[in-house]
Amino acid sequence: MRFDCDRVKEAVFDLAGKGVFIGTSSWKYPGWRGMLYDDARYVWRGRFSESRFERLCLAEYAEVFKTVSVDAAYYKFPDERFWEKLVADVPDDFLFSLKVTDEITVQTFPNLPRFGPRAGKVNPNFLDAELFASAFAAACEPFRPNIGLLLFEFSRFNPGDFARGRDFVEALDRFLEKIPTGWRYGVEIRNRDFLRNEYFSVLARHGVAHIYNSWAEMPSVSEQIAIPQSRTCAEFFGARFLLKPGRKYEDAVKLFSPYNRAKAPYPEGRAAAAELIRTTTSSGQRTNAFIYVNNRLEGNALESINAILDAAGAGDSG
Repeated sequence: MRFDCDRVKEAVFDLAGKGVFIGTSSWKYPGWRGMLYDDARYVWRGRFSESRFERLCLAEYAEVFKTVSVDAAYYKFPDERFWEKLVADVPDDFLFSLKVTDEITVQTFPNLPRFGPRAGKVNPNFLDAELFASAFAAACEPFRPNIGLLLFEFSRFNPGDFARGRDFVEALDRFLEKIPTGWRYGVEIRNRDFLRNEYFSVLARHGVAHIYNSWAEMPSVSEQIAIPQSRTCAEFFGARFLLKPGRKYEDAVKLFSPYNRAKAPYPEGRAAAAELIRTTTSSGQRTNAFIYVNNRLEGNALESINAILDAAGAGDSG
């Protein structure tokens, strides 16, 4: 199903009024030109300007969507300049959900060039509540009205990181006990064997949402939803449709770039997202839902969202 910008905008605005915020993971994709983005806005001296596009396209994105998931904060602590640049381009009711900086959520630094001499070493700041409060939450505080969720994304732990899921849960419990209250927090894990009662119980006790996530080695979102304890917070929840289970990230990048169309529809993922929308809007209880779709789920997040809204009956008259 091709992306219908006007229809999606109408459905998105209607759902936002009901507390359901659906958007994409990031927004600076040239593959969306001609779908969401009008090239004429980014012409400089007679030519399309990539730098102008990257600098200005958030404003056009925010004409259609009411939320976006921001990856940039995962790589560097946000500061005032970071926030001022974002909020200047969106309406007052637009909500950003941020991945918390990996300085907090990575236990052992991966062997990647960006970590330099720290690659492969244990991170001394892992789950450091004081650092999170001072370097992340404090920077976000002035912009709280524009923040949907703060997401703690934990990459898959190896046995050398935590011998048992219970050890991670205990460390997480201590961390959540100390961090500033009053925020909508979500936890996303990549170890399927950690999805146990003690994990959900800790999140529920702290009022933190389990983030339903579609990922290579995780159960499908529909399987996660079916776990009775998985809805750990009555006031809000989050879901991120990132990859089809079983498909590796690197393979998705090769298969789907430049993300200009949905090449491999994933009906189960679409159905799960649609079900989350339907159950939220029909529950009779005000719940804020934050649902994000990545290009690497099917090849084009815009077309995926179009199909999800259609499956949910969102925007239908009556």
